[in-house]
Amino acid sequence: MNPQLEGLEALEGTHLFTLERSASALRLNRFLRNLVVPENRALFRGDPEAAFDKAGLTPEERQLVRKRDWAGLVRYGASFFTLEKLARVTGVSNPEMVAAMRGETLEQFLKTRNVPGAR
Repeated sequence: MNPQLEGLEALEGTHLFTLERSASALRLNRFLRNLVVPENRALFRGDPEAAFDKAGLTPEERQLVRKRDWAGLVRYGASFFTLEKLARVTGVSNPEMVAAMRGETLEQFLKTRNVPGAR
């Protein structure tokens, strides 16, 4: 392990995005990344199951995406940058996504920030 990362996994809520984790979630991250392609976005919005089939997602990956289990997606190995693609397509803001990852409401999360009027 990279010496700079030693001990980080002991920090509550920290999920290291390692090469191994990245490789194990490559299919999911490709699916999420490809939501930038208009045809893929339209397919996902119109028929998520067909989009999952096209990407070859596993049952676990499909369930994580269906439920918008943001924390589960991170634990699985989804890159935050690809999660932003899913959030945009589903109308979820970054603060809403991060609040859900933390198990908080948006209002609870915003109280921990110094950003008046953020949504």
